[in-house]
Amino acid sequence: MDAVTLRVGDLENMSSYYESALALVPIEERANREGVQRVLGRGDVPLIRLVETKGLPEVNLRSAGLFHTAFLFDTHASLAATVYSAASDQRSRFAGSSDHSVSEAFYFQDPENNGIELYIDRPRDQWHRNAAHEIDMTTTYLDPNAYLRTHLDENVLANAAKQVGVIGHVHLQVGDLATARDFYVDALGFEATLASYSGALFASAGGYHHHVAMNVWNSAGAAPRAATLGLGDVAVTVPAREDLDALVARLRAKNIQFEDSGNAVVARDPWNTQVTVALPAASAEDLLAR
Repeated sequence: MDAVTLRVGDLENMSSYYESALALVPIEERANREGVQRVLGRGDVPLIRLVETKGLPEVNLRSAGLFHTAFLFDTHASLAATVYSAASDQRSRFAGSSDHSVSEAFYFQDPENNGIELYIDRPRDQWHRNAAHEIDMTTTYLDPNAYLRTHLDENVLANAAKQVGVIGHVHLQVGDLATARDFYVDALGFEATLASYSGALFASAGGYHHHVAMNVWNSAGAAPRAATLGLGDVAVTVPAREDLDALVARLRAKNIQFEDSGNAVVARDPWNTQVTVALPAASAEDLLAR
């Protein structure tokens, strides 16, 4: 998964929030007549693109769109440092924490109501399969204070922006799961990994527990999205042009409209959420050009 694009109403507030709460740093920005776009990340790895878009309605939590962007960390200390930073920013709204068997996760809402997950994976040899041979993901309570007491490291906290972080997955709100499966699994090419979880579908590539998830918990029956603040683009990276060629063939077979620039294929899901599937090594400059 590549950097997620958010349309934001207050660029400076949202940018400073992601810098403070998630220890991201501005990498690149570009201004045009519509406003300013800014890419933030860790090191030189883009994680989120904020597009200033004034005059649009606020995020509707019952509409199709973003449930959360999930930031994946590689150590408990790095995750704990980011959770602490997010919880310390008064603009954050803590939304809970869970042990999902395959991962440990903490949830927040940003100042414009975009969902955020901060998480770490358990080793794959500790993942289990259910009776249907799906990757078994559960939801049990995870005590955030106990987690911080165990894993918070002052040195890591002081250098949070230098710690590794990537986009682990993107979780979407959709109108119905059968239609979502037709697009994200049958057309885009993800493999369903868990379909028996109530109200949700999880899918991935390469045996991961999920790179994309879709749920109807708040959005059952939702119509295609109108232009609003919030999710602007879900970005997926594939290894080679032949992967894009296979995607194009599947999209054509399903009569799904798309744009093909050579390095990227852009399509919209049935709820008007834009998905960009691109070749590797997209720089911050590449993101700004999309």
